Amino acid sequence: MATKREFSREELAVHNAKDQPTVYIAHEGRVYDVSGSKMWKTGTHMKRHPAGTDLSRELAAAPHGPELLQRVPEVGTMKPERDPMDEKVPEFLLSLFKMVPMLRRHPHPMTVHFPIAFCMVVPLFNFLYLFSGEKSFETTAFHMLVVAILGAAVAMMTGPYTWWLNYGAKMSFNISMKMGASSLLFLLLLAGFFWRFSQPEVLVAAGASSRVYLLLTCSYPLLVSVLGWFGAKMTFPD
Repeated sequence: MATKREFSREELAVHNAKDQPTVYIAHEGRVYDVSGSKMWKTGTHMKRHPAGTDLSRELAAAPHGPELLQRVPEVGTMKPERDPMDEKVPEFLLSLFKMVPMLRRHPHPMTVHFPIAFCMVVPLFNFLYLFSGEKSFETTAFHMLVVAILGAAVAMMTGPYTWWLNYGAKMSFNISMKMGASSLLFLLLLAGFFWRFSQPEVLVAAGASSRVYLLLTCSYPLLVSVLGWFGAKMTFPD
């Protein structure tokens, strides 16, 4: 086991299996040697977590807890210093994150599932109405559309918050695609709502208008699939 010592970020960074053969990571101020783990043999865990870095935030959002670090040697501690990403964050938020860590990364991932689910079922209930003739299915589709709009509004508010807080509001291809697709989806949801609200029988009366309305609602699953794809690319790049 290496002698325990204090590491700066720069000193930790070289232990990445490239600059140095050792593979170190930091968590909550402690430095661990994961060189012996097959999950870290390339210097990158799961193709997205680089060695030689502080993974406190990442581990807080991981499917496993910090108890796994008890299996590897602790080789030192981190020198006290402020995370550069926190320079722009108000002190009251930093204090809140220490008490409730999930508020840092979870708000957007938690809220996006609701509009995704409801957008998926809107055309489903419309098709059930067309095949069965049961009007309650079409009514349910409209109710699901209302909830999808409310859910999408919440998700679109938490998105910029998470982007600013955890990505420094840095634009990327995935971010730009998510912004564009979410804006288009929200506009189409509103279009579907006002169309159905102003013409309650739009899907009942057969004709070009009902077919266009049905196609409009069918665009919702397509767009949430695009959003899900690029959102997943941010979480699992490979």
